[in-house]
Amino acid sequence: MLTIKLPQIFQVHQVPRIFWEDGIMSGYRHPRSSALDCVLSSFQMTNETVNIWTHFLPTWYFVWRFLVLSSSLDFCQEPYLWPLLIYLLLVCLYPFASSCAHTFSSMSARARHICYFCDYGALSLYSLGCAFAYGAYAMPDHWVSGGLHRYFVPAAAFNSFVCTGLSCYSRFPELEHPRLSKVLRTTAFVYPFLYDNIPLFSRVSPGLQAPSSPSLSTSIPCCLAAAAGQGVPAPMGDVCFLPRTGHSHQLFHICAVLGTHFQLEAILCDASSRRAWLRGHLPTPGLPGTFGTAGLALLGNAAIIGAFTAALSRAPGSSSSPTSV
Repeated sequence: MLTIKLPQIFQVHQVPRIFWEDGIMSGYRHPRSSALDCVLSSFQMTNETVNIWTHFLPTWYFVWRFLVLSSSLDFCQEPYLWPLLIYLLLVCLYPFASSCAHTFSSMSARARHICYFCDYGALSLYSLGCAFAYGAYAMPDHWVSGGLHRYFVPAAAFNSFVCTGLSCYSRFPELEHPRLSKVLRTTAFVYPFLYDNIPLFSRVSPGLQAPSSPSLSTSIPCCLAAAAGQGVPAPMGDVCFLPRTGHSHQLFHICAVLGTHFQLEAILCDASSRRAWLRGHLPTPGLPGTFGTAGLALLGNAAIIGAFTAALSRAPGSSSSPTSV
């Protein structure tokens, strides 16, 4: 009979410092785990199990939503829907990249950095996807075709480069200056959220254009809670309330997924209810402004990740050997 041996779990003092998580005292995987061990560990209660599943399962929920919408909407033939298509693809990408990062981050210190570089890049691209959707369907009436509207998506593409670079760089001072690292990484997450939601903040303000969907108002508190879960410093934010679970990054995962769900519902509502008005006030989206911009952003973020990967020899703990295990 074929038997599968589950990987051994370690205490915090048994793994190199680069693998430590604030407030997590046990549940660490071997810092030189194989890819198979990483996958098997997702079925154990480790310090990453909740992080893995809180983004892996929602990935397939968003894929299912995308497939259902694809059966009723003509994404190929209707340029009006191209921003929605880009948004949906990036909604599926970011939780999958996050789940993979948390799954395979224990293969080595170098692999850990690379996994999270890709995770940060996916989050930055998701923020660009939000800008595509908000710029196409959620912009307040009095801002449509104005200066902010014209440059909203190009500025978001530039923001994605800044945020990927900032979050990747934040891993370099992680050991020597952990607070600086936390501030840089939180800024890289919060800044694109604030920028992308400028149209929403305007629409939910008293006396201005009301949101067309209650989900629009609900998505903002969820995202703010996600930012709080990521940004609150230790020990308040990352202390472990339950063994190996309960730290703030898991709150970040859950609130981010809930916020994305309500965001998707609001965008679909706006895209449908405002379609006739928007098509009468905006030019038809073209390939350069949609897929061209998204493609350049993808290549640019990949180049940034490649540059930081090449510089990993100077990253803290990137050559750590698991001598204590």
